[in-house]
Amino acid sequence: MTEIETGGSLAEAAGDLLAVPVFADSTYGPGGAAVSERLGDWLDEYLAAREFSGKTGQQVAVPGGETGFTEVLFLGLGDEVDAEAIRRAAGTLGRAARPLAKVATTLHLVDVEGAAEAVALGFLLGSYSFDEYRSEPKERRTERLVLLEAEDGAGAAIERASKIAAGVNFTRDLVNEPAGDKPPAVLAERAAGIAGVEVEIVDEQEARSRGYGGLLAVASGATSPPRMVLLRYEPDDASTSLALVGKGIVFDSGGLSIKPAKGMEAMKTDMAGAATVFGAMQAIAALGLPIRVIGVAPLTENMTGGAAQRPGDVFTAYGGKTVEVLNTDAEGRLVLADGLGIAADADVDLVVDIATLTGAAKVALGQLIGAVLGNDEDAIESVLAAGRFAGEKWWQLPLEHEYRQKLDSSIADLQNIADDNWGGTINAALFLAEFAGDRPWVHLDIAGPARADKTDHYMVKGGSGFGVRTLVELAAVMSREP
Repeated sequence: MTEIETGGSLAEAAGDLLAVPVFADSTYGPGGAAVSERLGDWLDEYLAAREFSGKTGQQVAVPGGETGFTEVLFLGLGDEVDAEAIRRAAGTLGRAARPLAKVATTLHLVDVEGAAEAVALGFLLGSYSFDEYRSEPKERRTERLVLLEAEDGAGAAIERASKIAAGVNFTRDLVNEPAGDKPPAVLAERAAGIAGVEVEIVDEQEARSRGYGGLLAVASGATSPPRMVLLRYEPDDASTSLALVGKGIVFDSGGLSIKPAKGMEAMKTDMAGAATVFGAMQAIAALGLPIRVIGVAPLTENMTGGAAQRPGDVFTAYGGKTVEVLNTDAEGRLVLADGLGIAADADVDLVVDIATLTGAAKVALGQLIGAVLGNDEDAIESVLAAGRFAGEKWWQLPLEHEYRQKLDSSIADLQNIADDNWGGTINAALFLAEFAGDRPWVHLDIAGPARADKTDHYMVKGGSGFGVRTLVELAAVMSREP
């Protein structure tokens, strides 16, 4: 990971690339006027010829001339600048600077609260790449980013950003890895390596004795055996507690209700909920937040083997409820039934589950926004506020209890899909509510934003790590305000 440091004056700095911000209407941000003077009168005319006016997302690089840098990169911030705008500009810088060893910037000097942390986080997320399967990595990483003339306290902000970025990028790595190389047992061992977190891995025999019926039902058609991963971060100074439950379908063929070929192409992403829990817990532990966090991650493949569950089969979930499975491609809610039951027994203040659960959420909210539902309005608002602070977009959908009757089964306690095709995200959440108990509970559906279809600002095509920052901020707020 790039080393980020503070110090040095703009007048004396040197390196490969200097990045300075520009606001709308070509108004230079911190350091811009000084750099312009050193470059000469040609600069403004050149930027105008390139139609660079400081709009959000614009960037132009010019030779460094007498600045001490080989190149100068001007970054457009637009006219509404907040922490997210800073993060995005820093992400653009991170991608542009990948081949360069030493980079410096004045972007953190923009008058926005938390600007130094936003720059560090955006840069580290934007410079991410997944090269494990390339015979030759495309580019080397930036060795050092210097925040010029940074104020006191910037070092702590950089350290926090680095730990959060490490958690997000850990999640991205897990999601981007091919499904064949991360069967449940292997993925569970990756979780076991998280520093500061106690991890218990439950195999299929123990899962049967503990009554994890949903996990075993989904896993019945797979050759690779399932795992239930239980994580515990329990600092001595914790004053509040949180349970995080993540869907971990390592690959989803749809089971006997098989998906079309096109629908399987990105199904290595279907364990993004579990990966998000792993990444969030890594960051929470690294930050040393004084909150007790329990993680639950049911891991399995959903395959079509001869022993696979059939439409019409009934299983008993953890806790005793029976479920009739009418569609084996609605499997994520089955493993979450066990996970939520475990979390409900954990005596925590709030339960949050996160999952790539329904295509309906992606239809309703698109690829950039996650759906939020739950049984407690205060808890929902806490998650939404954490997302706003972290720069991740969420939207609340109603948990409409009048729809619950659509999940009534004629032979079991409930069925896993509704009798019609409407309100799929709400119906799935209503199913999960049956297993969340009476504790405050929030459900996060990340079917859209768990995977980025294109590279833009700090978002890199592939696994996005979406949700990690929200969960870390939620834990931070809960640790301060029990």
